[in-house]
Amino acid sequence: GAQRVVIAGMGDTGVPIAVRLARHCDVVGISTRPALVSGQELGTRIAHPRRWRETYLVPFRRFRRLDRVRIVHGAIRSVDPVEQLVEVEGPDGSTTTEAYDWLVVATGASNGFWRHDRIEDLAEVLEEHDEVARRIDAAHTVAVVGGGPSGVSVADNLALAGSQDVHLFHSGTLPLPGYHPRARQWVADRLRSDGVTVHPEHRAEISDGIAADRITSGSISWSTGQEPFEADATIWAVGQVRPHSSFLPAAMLDEDGFVRVDRQLKVPGHPNVLAVGDVAATDPNRSSARNFGYRVVVANLRRLMSGRNRRLREFEAPQYRWGSVLGVQDGGLVILQPDGRRVRVPRWMAHEVLLRLFVQVYLYGTLRPRSPA
Repeated sequence: GAQRVVIAGMGDTGVPIAVRLARHCDVVGISTRPALVSGQELGTRIAHPRRWRETYLVPFRRFRRLDRVRIVHGAIRSVDPVEQLVEVEGPDGSTTTEAYDWLVVATGASNGFWRHDRIEDLAEVLEEHDEVARRIDAAHTVAVVGGGPSGVSVADNLALAGSQDVHLFHSGTLPLPGYHPRARQWVADRLRSDGVTVHPEHRAEISDGIAADRITSGSISWSTGQEPFEADATIWAVGQVRPHSSFLPAAMLDEDGFVRVDRQLKVPGHPNVLAVGDVAATDPNRSSARNFGYRVVVANLRRLMSGRNRRLREFEAPQYRWGSVLGVQDGGLVILQPDGRRVRVPRWMAHEVLLRLFVQVYLYGTLRPRSPA
């Protein structure tokens, strides 16, 4: 019979792998939610929630190419690499086991309220979104703590939306660590011109009592010595990344809990296990979630299944991070390149070519129309 691939995690990385493998083998996808809930474009998600949902919150039933994939709703509790079994806890607390010939770990990581591994149904996902929108709408002063792409994107999009006083706090002299210096300077200037009050060299005191995985309100203290800051809503984007990997044997993980992989995205010592995305320890930026890591997994799995172990593809990480940090805005989409240059895509083209043709047709393999809400 067909070889069985179990994909752990059906997010931004797992779904493109599933739609590509479904034509060639028996695919089981394990997901904590019955929809793709993207971790991308946080600024659009918070400033324009309805627009964001149209592209980035997609129930699995809309994916034509997932019709052949059996999706198990639940969270993985353990993996037995000897017996090749995955134990899954369902929404009702019951457990089932899934056997695999090949396992792809794409369970991602938590780094704020917008990315977690709780088991939810669609109604809970939507309610969570609505609650965030209500919190932000009701706030006059919004503090965004953290100068990475998530924090920068939220601050800029909220400032452009224009109804809040937006402050961005980050610990370095420039935002976007890991990006090219020219890109970092451009973003710092752009934030100010878009109306964000930027506070460099502020490091927040995060006590055990502060949950960085939810929106808080009240006073923020700084270990760097500045006066506390009062905000109606504080969005924590401080990069406290926690990999969703506790279900794996410790030998598969590095000291930070990320899955060890070689350049072919295989897990050393486990020839039939691959890992990709934010959970995989590919490079310092763990950048296989971007940079087409899913293609490497699909190509290598197809070769390995047919018994061809030579000339497998290797994942190449760029030196600097890159991408569209601010998302699609009225003036279009600016993509920061690894060499610090910028490419601007007009708004109509970003919607038609990137969001529709690239994401929905190329990446997802076409979607069914949305059912009326």
